Amino acid sequence: MPPSLGPVRLIGIDGHAGSGKSTFAERLARALGGVPVLHLDDVATHEELFGWTERFREQVLVPLAAGRAAHWAPYDWVERRFGPARVLEPVPLLLIEGVGAGRRAVRPHLARLLWMETPREQSWGRGRDRDGSELAGFWDGWERAELAHFADDPSRPFADTLVRQCGTGYEWTSGAAATPGTGTSVTEGDKQPRA
Repeated sequence: MPPSLGPVRLIGIDGHAGSGKSTFAERLARALGGVPVLHLDDVATHEELFGWTERFREQVLVPLAAGRAAHWAPYDWVERRFGPARVLEPVPLLLIEGVGAGRRAVRPHLARLLWMETPREQSWGRGRDRDGSELAGFWDGWERAELAHFADDPSRPFADTLVRQCGTGYEWTSGAAATPGTGTSVTEGDKQPRA
């Protein structure tokens, strides 16, 4: 696929909170030889669950599009502040994962958009189980914010690929934005994902 952001092929992995985006992104990154993954949980904040677009554009998209290194500060969810700056060099392939990876402000810069095809209630249940009862109040607010986000700015209709977790790995099929094709299975034993 051709570069989509300066010299970078930017792949977005979107889906509901708790749908398995981070795990899938890390596995895909390893299968592709250790490509970097930018987690949008590091970009969002308590105050800006979805209001991070302009900061992301200025700190990450604009420099990479110009072939320069991106300088961005990840958010610390415990300390409730931004941490030390990180540098992300323009690489041939970069994965970004998180709720909103396929939002309209990011989509024009993506080479491909993948959507984790896990039902919302199942995803949220997994997220709540993962985070425990001490974050139940956060999840109540998150669910309302995510519903509002996807109502205003849906990603799934623009996905090139729908990814489903299965017992042996992942299955993916063409999304609404892709040319229809056959499904493909990617398992733990596969060396490279096939699409």
